[in-house]
Amino acid sequence: MLFINHSIELFNRKTNYPVRYESGNLAKIAGVQFLLIFITLYLFKPFTVNVSEQKLNYLMICSLHALLPALIVFGYISILGHIREKLQISDWTLKKELLNVALIFLMIGLASFLLRGLIYTNPDNISWYYLFIEMRNAYLAGIIFCIYLVAAQVYFKANVNEKTAHKVIDPPAERVKEESKSSSVFIKAHVRIDDFRLQVDDLLFARAEGNYVIIYIFKDGRLQNELKRISLKHLETQVAAYPYLLRCHRAYLLNIKRVAKLAGNSQGYSISFEETEDKVPVSRTYLNRFDQIYNQPL
Repeated sequence: MLFINHSIELFNRKTNYPVRYESGNLAKIAGVQFLLIFITLYLFKPFTVNVSEQKLNYLMICSLHALLPALIVFGYISILGHIREKLQISDWTLKKELLNVALIFLMIGLASFLLRGLIYTNPDNISWYYLFIEMRNAYLAGIIFCIYLVAAQVYFKANVNEKTAHKVIDPPAERVKEESKSSSVFIKAHVRIDDFRLQVDDLLFARAEGNYVIIYIFKDGRLQNELKRISLKHLETQVAAYPYLLRCHRAYLLNIKRVAKLAGNSQGYSISFEETEDKVPVSRTYLNRFDQIYNQPL
């Protein structure tokens, strides 16, 4: 029972919408997906077919089989992101992730089944048997592909941490947080209904999400987040009077007063907070400015 309760909690635990699903990163994922599938099909020919039944040459068949899943993934996730922005949904869970991945596999299987009529002459193409085959292949290949990506991410991350000059830095002693009277600033969003007053010392960080920004604050002993229709650049301009509210990445702005620990090297940092397990990156572009503010008394 304890295991079941823990599993339910894990599947329903809210987290940030994955950065990998942002448009730029999504295009890269679709491109890598196309290349991996194409190379696998062309070099290893994992699925046995009768050459005499092929309407197209094998290079074209590999291209179509690789392009179709890439387009489905890119199109589906793009539409999902647009819907989330329109409905102002900012949270994400493992359950949502698995359900959407399963639906993507289903769409790929159905599309591959319909594609058979274009590339094969077999009169039995449209049959329950071949539908089952294509659905099986889609889920089997998809699951293996996901396992490979997760394993590769863990492996390369471990090697990077091992080979680079990794450093963990605690905040300087003079930067121990002190309770002080909180300052506030009125933030004007792109639409009047999203205007809000920001208690600057309550802010942990802000993250860009398409045409919106998610504001993460720690107030009254609990973490809260609000989705506002405003660009990160527009927000940055309006809090310029507070130098410790610093742009640290193209998609992030953070409150240096709230930094509990940072880890990283000359290629970038990963910021930790006491109030949440969420991490915030500091990209190499912003390192000098971050170090300048971080290492001076506030």
